[in-house]
Amino acid sequence: VQLQASGGGLVQAGGSLRLSCAASDRIFDTYITGWFRQAPGKEREFVAAFSWSGGSTAYADSVKGRFTISRDNAKNTLYLQMNSLKPEDTAVYYCAAGRTPITMTPRRLSEYYYWGQGTQVTVSS
Repeated sequence: VQLQASGGGLVQAGGSLRLSCAASDRIFDTYITGWFRQAPGKEREFVAAFSWSGGSTAYADSVKGRFTISRDNAKNTLYLQMNSLKPEDTAVYYCAAGRTPITMTPRRLSEYYYWGQGTQVTVSS
């Protein structure tokens, strides 16, 4: 399975971006899926996920209410809608998928097996 993330860019604080993650196979309605990010000099951190292939979602506290994870199973595409962006949201964003249909720990990197290459999001103040 290959994941291809896209949609990053430069945006002013308060703006919006939508990230996309295209999969080479139909997996988004089968396995757990999520978004992570990594800022320079920091560890990769959890952003949002479908903790169950059937649709339960989880969000990091820092993005709750601003970001929305969604998917289009017919297009094999995962999305991350990011609104009210802040400079601290600046990072490389990665999409990921696991090999199980459900997890009780969607925030753990170790739950995910397939990773996209990352897309840069830069928010200017």
